[in-house]
Amino acid sequence: MKKIVFASYFLLSYLASHAQKDFQGMAVYESKTSTADFKSRFEGNREITPEMQKMIEERMKKMFEKTFFLNFDKSASIYKEEEKLDTPGQGGGGFRMMSSMMGGGGTYYKNVKEKVYKVDKEFMGKEFLVKDSLKTYNWQMTGETRVIGGYNCFKATAVIPASKTDFRNFRPKKEEEKKDDKAKEEAKEGTKTSFMDQIEMPKEITITAWYTPEIPVSQGPEGYWGLPGLILEVNDGKTTILCSKVVMNPKEKADIKAPSTGKEVSQKEYDEIVIKKMEEMSEMNNGRGGFQMRMSR
Repeated sequence: MKKIVFASYFLLSYLASHAQKDFQGMAVYESKTSTADFKSRFEGNREITPEMQKMIEERMKKMFEKTFFLNFDKSASIYKEEEKLDTPGQGGGGFRMMSSMMGGGGTYYKNVKEKVYKVDKEFMGKEFLVKDSLKTYNWQMTGETRVIGGYNCFKATAVIPASKTDFRNFRPKKEEEKKDDKAKEEAKEGTKTSFMDQIEMPKEITITAWYTPEIPVSQGPEGYWGLPGLILEVNDGKTTILCSKVVMNPKEKADIKAPSTGKEVSQKEYDEIVIKKMEEMSEMNNGRGGFQMRMSR
C-alpha cells in the first residue's frame, strides 16, 4: 500500500512539474503615446507646409502607436514589437533612432525568478546588450476593480524615477522658459545650447497598472512586473499599453530565451552613451535641436 501511495505521489509531482515546465502564454499589447506636446511644436509654424505637417503626423503615429507580443511562462518572458515593412521614404536615420527610444526595437527579456533583464538595442549603428537588475516597484494596491478582455483586474500604482532615455515622457519647454534659459546662457560666455536644454524630463512618473490574478504570473509589458497576476494595462501619464488578446498554452511554443548579441553594458552605461551622443548631435547642428530637425525631414 505504501508503495502505491509513494508511486502516486511521485507521478503527481512529475506531472505537475512537467505541466509547469510546458506552461506558456501569449499576450498582444497595443501601445499608444500622446502626441499633444509634439504637435504643439509645429502648430502655427509658417515654415512647415500642410504637406510637411501631414508627413510629420504620419511618422509620429507610426512611432507612437505600436503593437507588441509578450510570450511568457512561470518565470520568464520576451517582449517584442510586431515586425512591419518600412514604407518607402519613412525610414530616415533620425526617425529610426527616435523610434527606438519610444519603447520599440529589439527583444526585451525578463526573468522574474532571477530578477534580471536583458534587452538588445541598436543605437547610432552600434548594437548593445543592456543587462541589469529588474526595477523594483513599490506597488500600492487600491482595491479598485474592472474587467479587461473578460478578465477580472485589480488596480495598483507605483511612483518611479523617470528614465533619461525614454523620450515618451519628455515635453518641449515653453517659449517663456526657453527665453529665460537663453538669457542665462548668454550671460555665460562660451556656453552652448544643447538638445537636452530644450526639453523637460520629469524626475518621477506615476505608474497605474491593472493586473489579473486569473493569470498568476508576475509578468507584464516592457519592464513592468512584480504583481500577483499578469498586467493587462499600464499607464505612465502619457503612454498607455493595453492588452488586446491573451492566448493560454498556445499550440506553437515560443523560445523564451535572453538575447545575446551586442556589446554588454549596464542600463546606466547605456543611458550615458545615448545622452552623450544626443548632446554631440545637438552641438553639430549649432544647438538648434538638430535631432528634432532630422526627424522632421
